[in-house]
Amino acid sequence: MELRIDEQCRGVRILVGEEVKERRRLLNALIGIAEAYGFNEIMLPSLEPANIYVNKAGTEVLSQMYVFPDKKGRSLCLRPEATATVQLLADKHFKQKRNQKLWYFERCWRYEKPQEGRYREFYQFGVEIINPDSPSCREELLSMATQMVALKTNAYEVATAVKRGLDY
Repeated sequence: MELRIDEQCRGVRILVGEEVKERRRLLNALIGIAEAYGFNEIMLPSLEPANIYVNKAGTEVLSQMYVFPDKKGRSLCLRPEATATVQLLADKHFKQKRNQKLWYFERCWRYEKPQEGRYREFYQFGVEIINPDSPSCREELLSMATQMVALKTNAYEVATAVKRGLDY
């Protein structure tokens, strides 16, 4: 069951009952697959400097994010996706480490027009291999993705091209 508090806050929802149970079952299965492939969890902050995204995609990306100044006037945002943060951490903290396998399940926010199946508040499950030590990691990721997609549907195809939102 999906509930809403107020129409002024469009694009968000409250989930209850069987939908929550199904979501938790799916998440546990995704985590099980990721960890079977040797991935470790990383937890990210919900608030980030907005320049993480501006530096990658330009100032036009600000219109797609929830951005606000903090009490010291610094531009912060609610995290619009997790990949950029993991890549930034890789550049700053994992340069010398090879084959760092990470998975995450993060709540994200984007200021976009809500549509059927697209919400302003959503969850992103993802995996990243930082500084892979083998060219076979691509095949490993495709195998893992195939298993993960099969959890939700019987008819599936895993795209082999990387696609990212927020224009980068």
